[in-house]
Amino acid sequence: MSALFDSVLRPVITRAAGSQRIKQTSQRLPVTERVVDRFVAGESEGDALAAIADALGSGLSVTIDHLGEDTTDETQASATVAAYLSLLQGMSRFDVRPGALEVSLKLTALGQCLPRHGRKIAEENAHTICGAAAAAGVLVTVDAEDHGTVDERLDIVRTLRGEYPELGTVLQAYLRRTEDDCREFAASGARIRLCKGAYSEPASVAYPERSLIDEAYLRCLRILMKGNGYPMVASHDPTMIEAAELMAIEFGREPHSWEHQMLYGIRADEQQRLAAAGHAVRVYIPYGQEWYGYFVRRLAEKPANLGFFLRALVSG
Repeated sequence: MSALFDSVLRPVITRAAGSQRIKQTSQRLPVTERVVDRFVAGESEGDALAAIADALGSGLSVTIDHLGEDTTDETQASATVAAYLSLLQGMSRFDVRPGALEVSLKLTALGQCLPRHGRKIAEENAHTICGAAAAAGVLVTVDAEDHGTVDERLDIVRTLRGEYPELGTVLQAYLRRTEDDCREFAASGARIRLCKGAYSEPASVAYPERSLIDEAYLRCLRILMKGNGYPMVASHDPTMIEAAELMAIEFGREPHSWEHQMLYGIRADEQQRLAAAGHAVRVYIPYGQEWYGYFVRRLAEKPANLGFFLRALVSG
């Protein structure tokens, strides 16, 4: 089943993330709304703040993603910035330990792909959010997107880290380049979220098979755990979770020097187990009206998520 999913279903589902027709159709289905509720905290800032409170009350740290990737004009990018600034103001009211609060940014949502001066607009918008986050005591991580944005994203991250050294970013293990990126950022002491990858990529730039992706993840994880930075192990895979804990022991890492990360609505019991065992655990909480692309990538990640959706479809 997993081989069929990887070779046939996963690419089809992932390509659906870019289909406006499928997006519009699926958004009208009541069953979609019910399933989205599992993976997305809600559409409003109030929904996000309520989810933050719940997670903090359970001993978890959080990272919050205001969903939106299809920014087509500067007005949309400015609206995304405004949403983050308002969210940060709300997050600043939580009385929590340092490092417990974080926001995640997608540079495309901040204007990176705009035809005129997209990079400049995105970098300026990210700088504005980083400044507000620093004032609020909130960390920032720049999210990964498809492979065509990687060079520019990492270049922007390098620039911003000159002023905000706590700024983190995401590296995707399935990209063939990622081991080299891990070496660079681990050496510089960066906060790096390592995930397997959830975009549809050509075999020329990404490993196509799950076994190869797993092997790449373990190689990248070893580089990060051995390095000078702060590894953020973004995986629900029991093999990767166990490997991270063994590598932390091997390289003498203290519990506060790395963390597990998991998605909102996925393996909540495991999040609680790890936190109860003394591990730092951060839950990735998305919210907002532009949930479609995020939702489709969650379905594409593994058969269990797709099965959850299909069962809801049948029962609905």
